[in-house]
Amino acid sequence: MADQDGDAGKLFGLCVFTFVQSKELSENLIQELSQNATKYGAEVSQTKRDGSLPLAVATHIISNTIDFPQYNEATSMMIPVIKSSWIQACLVKNRQVQIRPHSPDPRMIFSDVVLSCADIPDCDKESIIGATMALGGTESNNLTKLVTHICALSMDHPKCQMAQAKSLRCKIVLPHWFDDCFKLGKRIDDAPYLLPNPEILREHPGGNIPIPSSQHLQGATSARPDYIPTPVDTETETRPKLTVFEGKKVMLSCDLSISARLKNIVKELISDGGGELTDRVDDCSWFVCHYRDGDDYIRAAHAGKPIGNLSWLYHLITQNAWTTPTQRLLHYPIPRNGIPGFKGLKIAVSNYGGEARIYLENLITASGATYTKTMKADNTHLITARSNSEKCDAARDWNIAMANHLWVEESYARCEIQNLTVSKYTHFPQRTNLGEVIGQTMFDVDKLEALYYPGGKPRKPSSASKRKRKTLDLAEEDVDDNTPADAASRHARKDFDVMQDDDPDIVDPSVEESGGPRPTKRRATSFATPAREQRHVRIGKENETPSTVSSSSRSAKDKARSRLSGLVDDIALYEKEKKRVLKTGDPWGGKRAADQIEKKHLNRRSVSSPAPASDDHDDEIASVTKRPAKRGKPALKEIETKVILTGFKRWVNDKHKEDADRRKLREMGISVVADGNKCDYLVAPQLVRTVKFLRNLSRGATVLSSSWIETCLDTGEVPDPNDYLLKDKENEQKLGLRLQTSVARAAKNKGGLLRGLPIYCTASIKNGPESYKVIAEANGAQFLVYGPRSGSTIKPTNPDEDPDGPDPVYLLSTANPDEKKLWRKFEEMARQGNMEPRVVASDWLLDVVMRQELSFDKKYLVTNFFDGAS
Repeated sequence: MADQDGDAGKLFGLCVFTFVQSKELSENLIQELSQNATKYGAEVSQTKRDGSLPLAVATHIISNTIDFPQYNEATSMMIPVIKSSWIQACLVKNRQVQIRPHSPDPRMIFSDVVLSCADIPDCDKESIIGATMALGGTESNNLTKLVTHICALSMDHPKCQMAQAKSLRCKIVLPHWFDDCFKLGKRIDDAPYLLPNPEILREHPGGNIPIPSSQHLQGATSARPDYIPTPVDTETETRPKLTVFEGKKVMLSCDLSISARLKNIVKELISDGGGELTDRVDDCSWFVCHYRDGDDYIRAAHAGKPIGNLSWLYHLITQNAWTTPTQRLLHYPIPRNGIPGFKGLKIAVSNYGGEARIYLENLITASGATYTKTMKADNTHLITARSNSEKCDAARDWNIAMANHLWVEESYARCEIQNLTVSKYTHFPQRTNLGEVIGQTMFDVDKLEALYYPGGKPRKPSSASKRKRKTLDLAEEDVDDNTPADAASRHARKDFDVMQDDDPDIVDPSVEESGGPRPTKRRATSFATPAREQRHVRIGKENETPSTVSSSSRSAKDKARSRLSGLVDDIALYEKEKKRVLKTGDPWGGKRAADQIEKKHLNRRSVSSPAPASDDHDDEIASVTKRPAKRGKPALKEIETKVILTGFKRWVNDKHKEDADRRKLREMGISVVADGNKCDYLVAPQLVRTVKFLRNLSRGATVLSSSWIETCLDTGEVPDPNDYLLKDKENEQKLGLRLQTSVARAAKNKGGLLRGLPIYCTASIKNGPESYKVIAEANGAQFLVYGPRSGSTIKPTNPDEDPDGPDPVYLLSTANPDEKKLWRKFEEMARQGNMEPRVVASDWLLDVVMRQELSFDKKYLVTNFFDGAS
């Protein structure tokens, strides 16, 4: 990692990062990455007040997903969208690495694959490497720790033997896995292809395979859901506050056919989240409808507004996070008459289960075909996840076309029926149920716009149009507003704008630059309408005057001519300056330019206005040219104390008070920093087991009572912090510790309490593994998430080398039935690595970190901690 000051400023020296917060990229991680990026020379640009990204200044967008509103606009501006892992990779290698392998685009199916080929023939090797790199992967000729997959035909190659001997975490797969992924265009599970004993060579192709669950179908199985799946906080059993509708206006189309009661519920949810319903398309931020037709739909589409259906709206309510409606097929309004080519088809489904089956039923119906539950001879198609089932055998006997779900999905996404001769639609990998990749297909937006947006795709102001508008507006500001002639010139200029700009919705540059909530439309005035209607091209002599020209047209010409004559001096000055710059190479600008322009304006005013008495005139010039001195801002006091607050209740639901108090503290030399930064004091009302508290306690921060901050704010003075050390005997007795002892131990441990200790965590644990990861890694532990498909990640050791007995390895878990299934597998993995497995409740980690003393008690074992666990 780059750690020298000289190199630090060069790594990201010309980069301007902006971050997109999501479930995959938390706020705490953004703060850590921002600090590292700033340290190594980058500039971090914050989002605007309306939540939009500052695309005008950003050079890199850091996002772990492409599901954010401005993704298409960012790609059209050629701003790279990359995952947060790119920053970490750059810091490790002390140089900017390739961007492509770190793309969040799901179509780059091998974006996190580092491939190294073993005993593969040269022709096949080149094809595999080329296709992998085209889909976001990278290739390494040598076997390094970064290699994730070795492509081999057997375990006899030295690379495979070395990987096995050193217990590297890379997977050794047959080339068949790459071949199947290339054919499908999707990344399937590599478990059946793993050497030394691959399942595709060991098991019968027609054997039973568990039907997988798909994570891509959540909230997107139906275009018209029957109910609102209102989210509930599991801890408080109340509905959390929605923030996704903050400042948004939502329009519900009349074709949704929802009851008045349901509409009132939706209105209440949106209002509680800071939004509102509207009946006007021009005023709405988001448009919700069921079908892709109607005047309102077309108007919203041409205005570039996000358009989704009721299922999409419910998904926003459930997830409380933005998602693009074209990201999932059944989140966008359906075609009223289906997809061309599907009418009259009878389609059955096989080998799909659960939500995948419901999703396919609704997708087939939305396409215009008829879904049948049973397979009959009059069926035209069978959609199956595997080529083995009774329905598949019947389809072969009855000569019925058989395809996988990709045929239906891509036909719907491209708004036309796809040819079944394409190999990807009839490819069925052995020992794989294609239900694991269902729901990943996104809309072809260009096809959607071409077919359903009359007049073409939504038109947005080009950069050239915006620059032209900005130039004309600046020219208008340069003219004195007092004279009638200039007022007429401004009207002529607006008329000129309407005549020249073909875009009906012109973005006002002043609004756009200030980060306003939405573009402002400029409508043609009644004065400008005749000029637009009578605009035409004549053929003939240039100086011939047509007899049909109206007086308004002649007036517009005279005003435009008058306007141009007023700019003659400016044009001459520009040409003169251009020659001077070409001759001397010395550009002109800054204060010198401002002073000369100001004098020029004064001369214009003195000529156009009646001349006053000489003395008064001199006084007037002096009053204009002599600007009042700017009052300098008082210098802020140097930061003397950095604090982190947790559990502080003074600012709850009062953002304005929080901002004012933060400024007041800053004036006293106290800076409230975000979690993850270094701090002098950790401030809390009592002992709490929050992530902030445990993380900063592990760093040895002195813990103060929140009354210290209250005193600072109330008195305007900073009292001695030692008089406000946190004392909470009740919770100390409850947790069996003394806080000051824990602080002293933390200062001694220096974040290394759990250094080198492996701690695993189940993926479905309450509150999620991310919070426990932050706490564990703050104390030096090796934290890993353990799931059903997790392989062996413990390096086996010789028992004779451990005279003190096997070291412990922990798995944080609950008594959830799905997590219980992992216990035996985890214990076997630990014992094979000569380690002692301990499946414990998460409270073990929290209590150990709170006491800052590594200990273990059998009461933390899940079989003892949770009643009924076995």
